Amino acid sequence: MATAVTAPPPPNLTSLRFHGWREKPTFSISPTTLRFFRNSSRTKHLTQVLALVDEQQEQQVSFTEEENSLVEALIGIQGRGRSASPQQLTDVERAVQALESLQGIPDPTSSSLIEGRWQLMFTTRPGTASPIQRTFVGVDFFSVFQEVFLRTNDPRVSNIVKFSDAIGELKVEAAASIKDRKRILFRFDRAAFSFKFLPFKVPYPVPFRLLGDEAKGWLDTTYLSQSGNLRISRGNKGTTFVLQKKTEPRQRLLSTISTGTGVKEAIDEFISFNQNKGIGEPELQEGEWEMLWSSQEETDSWLENAANGLMGKQIVKGNGQIKFVVDILLGLKFSITGTFVKSGTTTYDITMDDAAIIGGQFGYPVELESKFKLELLYSDDKVRITRGYNKIVFVHLRTDGTGQK
Repeated sequence: MATAVTAPPPPNLTSLRFHGWREKPTFSISPTTLRFFRNSSRTKHLTQVLALVDEQQEQQVSFTEEENSLVEALIGIQGRGRSASPQQLTDVERAVQALESLQGIPDPTSSSLIEGRWQLMFTTRPGTASPIQRTFVGVDFFSVFQEVFLRTNDPRVSNIVKFSDAIGELKVEAAASIKDRKRILFRFDRAAFSFKFLPFKVPYPVPFRLLGDEAKGWLDTTYLSQSGNLRISRGNKGTTFVLQKKTEPRQRLLSTISTGTGVKEAIDEFISFNQNKGIGEPELQEGEWEMLWSSQEETDSWLENAANGLMGKQIVKGNGQIKFVVDILLGLKFSITGTFVKSGTTTYDITMDDAAIIGGQFGYPVELESKFKLELLYSDDKVRITRGYNKIVFVHLRTDGTGQK
C-alpha cells in the first residue's frame, strides 16, 4: 500500500530579508529557504536572487584572531611595504611571526588550498629580487598577483601585474616543482604582456635562458590559513610576502582609492555594508589623520582649501581641539587650529580660527576663519570617512599609533 507523502509547507518568507537596495541588493536567506526554492519548479523568477546570494556568500571573508591582527597591521600601508614606517614594519613582522609559530596547514605544498590566484598585499625589500618587484610592486595603482598551480602536467608559479581592466596585464611564468612540504622550486622561463586592445601577446624582453641561476629560486610557505584565504611565504632572496585570496572591505576600499577608478561607488558600497552590519555610532577619534581622497571637484584658493581641511593632515585631540597641517615647501608648513563640538548623533560643528605659516620655531599669523559641519559616515582605528566643508566627502587614514591595538 502506497504511503502518502505530504509536501513540506513553504518556508516563511520573512526569512528573506532585504537590507537596502542599491545597485546590488544584499540578502540574508536561511539554508532551509534556499533548499525549498532550489527544489521548487515555480522559482524561475528567483534565479537571479539566488545567484546574488551565492555570490555574496562566496565573497564572505573570515579570519582568526591572529590572522586579523596581521590584516589590521596591513591596513593603510602604502606601496605594499615600500612606504611603510618603522612602526608599521614592526607591527607586520610581529603579526607574521605569530602566525608562523601557529603553522596553519601543516603541509601547504600538498594542500589544494595553496592553488589559485593570490593578491600580493605586502612584501619586504620590494626594491630587490624579480623585475616585477623592482618595477611594479611599490606602485599602488597596479594590482599584483601570484598564481600557483602545482597539480597539472605543467606545474607553474606566475607573477602577474594587472595594470587595469581596460589595459591588461603582464604575466611572468616559472616552471615549478615541489621539493618538500613547504618549499616550491621554480625557474622563470617565459613572460608576456596581454593588452586588451591587441589580439596577441607581446613578449616581455627578458632572456631567461641567459640568466642562468638568476632565473631560479625557491619559495617557502611558512603559513597557510585553514580557510585558504591568507598565505605567508619567504623567498630565496630573504623577501617576505603576505598574500590573500580574498580581501576585507577596508582593503578593497583603499585599493580602489589607489587606482582612482569608481571611488565614489566603492565608498557608498562600503558605508552601506557597515550600516547593514549594525555598527554603532562613529566617534571623532583622537590621532593624526592623513587625507587619502576627497570628492572635491571645484578648487578654491590654496589657503581656503587648507583652512577647510581639503588637504594635508588633521590632528584630533581629546579636549575638543583640532588642527589642520599642510606641508608647503622647504620646511614651511601651514597650520590652523580650532575646536569641534558634537551637535548630533554623527555630526560636529567645526570652527577653525588660529592660522599661521610656520618655519622651524617661527610662525607668521594669517587672518583666516572657517566654520562648517562635519558628518562622520564611518570611523574605526584606521580609516575615517566624513562629509565636511561644502558637502565634500573625505577618506582619511590614521598615520599614528594612538589607540590602535
